[in-house]
Amino acid sequence: MNVISAENLSKTYSERWLFKEISFGLNQGDKVALVGANGAGKSTLLKIIAGLVATDSGQVKINKDIKYAYLPQEPNFEGDVTIEQVILQEDNVVAETVKAYERAILDPNIDADVMQDLLNKMDQYDAWEYETNVSQILGKLGLNDLTVKCASLSGGQKKRVALAKLLLSSPDLIILDEPTNHLDLDAIEWLENRLNAHNVTLIMITHDRYFLDNVANEIFELNAGKLYRHKGKYAYFLEKKAERELMTQATIDKAKNLLVKELEWMRRMPKARGTKAKYRIDAFHDLKDVATQDNSTDEVEINISASRLGNKIIELKKINKSYNDQPFIKDFTYTFKKFERLGIVGKNGVGKSTFLNILTGKIKPDDGEIDIGTTLNIGYYTQHSEALNLDNRIIDEVREIAEYVTLGNGDTVSVSKLLEMFLFPPAMQYTPINKLSGGEKRRLLLLKVLVKSPNFLILDEPTNDLDIDTLNVLEQFLETFSGCLILVSHDRYFMDKLVDQLFIFEGDGFIRPYNGNYSDYRNEIAEREKLAESQKKAPKVEAAIATPTPEKKKLSFKEQKELDDLEVTLAKLEAEKKDFENKLNSPSAKPQELVDWAKQIAKITENIDEKTLRWLELSE
Repeated sequence: MNVISAENLSKTYSERWLFKEISFGLNQGDKVALVGANGAGKSTLLKIIAGLVATDSGQVKINKDIKYAYLPQEPNFEGDVTIEQVILQEDNVVAETVKAYERAILDPNIDADVMQDLLNKMDQYDAWEYETNVSQILGKLGLNDLTVKCASLSGGQKKRVALAKLLLSSPDLIILDEPTNHLDLDAIEWLENRLNAHNVTLIMITHDRYFLDNVANEIFELNAGKLYRHKGKYAYFLEKKAERELMTQATIDKAKNLLVKELEWMRRMPKARGTKAKYRIDAFHDLKDVATQDNSTDEVEINISASRLGNKIIELKKINKSYNDQPFIKDFTYTFKKFERLGIVGKNGVGKSTFLNILTGKIKPDDGEIDIGTTLNIGYYTQHSEALNLDNRIIDEVREIAEYVTLGNGDTVSVSKLLEMFLFPPAMQYTPINKLSGGEKRRLLLLKVLVKSPNFLILDEPTNDLDIDTLNVLEQFLETFSGCLILVSHDRYFMDKLVDQLFIFEGDGFIRPYNGNYSDYRNEIAEREKLAESQKKAPKVEAAIATPTPEKKKLSFKEQKELDDLEVTLAKLEAEKKDFENKLNSPSAKPQELVDWAKQIAKITENIDEKTLRWLELSE
């Protein structure tokens, strides 16, 4: 069944075409990820589909028999409304009954007769399934107190309220703009499973590559005003995009060669051209349009040096911090080491931001000692835009920090040149910051942090609102960053690639160091859950019967040799994989080479997994 038909959509912004005469359709069950550079018009296109923004030309038709819902990037709620009034505002008897029941179970003084009457109504209207759905969604999104006024919520909390409202409305078509922003990792994985379990039609903007791969079955790319469609996962999209760009460049090169001959012919022609040559004149202008098109892709260039880092960095000794008798950090001791790469993991509200604010000196611990090295230069990239003066022009905002900046290669450049490297061309540098898109503001924030040449980087949700191409460049910079890195991110791909150790915030003030990345941690949890489940199902043995402990079987000579060989082979495979990964980061690599190297990495990874399983089997 056709759900959406969009025909010849065009939209301009500030005298610039966002997209021109694009058309597409979606069928029931399609799950589409919309990708493209910041400012390409992705959010505008979603608003047009949702009927919130008018097109300059073209039209969108949504099947009249379906229900659709839209999640904006930054939701806002009008009036003095509570969370309950927003998410349970459906005008039907089931929703009203569930609303009354939810209020009753939170009231310790509820009259027994009133409660019994509500229970009878829940049975009468068969509202238990709806209530279960409400409880599950609110629990997963951390919305426990429904009486809170929405006006008092942070931007992230408002996003979760809007998402809860959308999911509870059970739409057939879901339109999502950055749905994973402000969700913790558990909530993101739950949302993935929920979207996959329901036969809904979905179109979304997301920078989260794991989420994209796990949910979407098709990718739309907005690029230079055109829309390109690719079936399959993100890796396949990159492969096809590289092929498309090579073909386009070949067409442009061929047109340029032909244009030289045609231009010579045009110059030789007399002014009073005959009608017979008109077709050739028209063909010349068409050829000129092809030959002069720009096939280059603008990419952020991050090449800023870090200041020297001494041996002493930060020492935390028995740090404690509580709010309203609720502990957020309890008796935590840790000494940071050179070139350390730490990821911070935990549910929302367990103290992650408090910990970062203590490290940066924004707040003081209740007790304990913080000893900071003399060479330490902290760069703190927050998830809040308050760090920008929205009335400033772009170039003035950066000039307040420095007029010139030293790059990683030792060259010194002006702020204007540095802004160009961050995709703020000279014509744009005098634009007021309040005119920028969300992604452009985030990019400017990142520049403000890096321009100070920090040697200890703290990045709090750096992936929010940045496009995937910018994230790839940021990853490459951070992989070679010569200082310490602390990363708070819900983007599991980004986290896996950059950190090798975690601080797991478990709640009630407990912080557990963990050696490994996020996927290692999740795999360990999955193994534990699997083991616990198998132990539940295992038949119980009578305590009186003594079961002899089996003797461990010794390895044969052949098995011992296989084990020794596996250790050598695994080391070689890891080195080979690392070599290909380094090649991928080469700025001079060709698109086809990148595709081939990515395939090699996938094969080697599969081989490593297979041999690791055998090594574990023999080791045990």
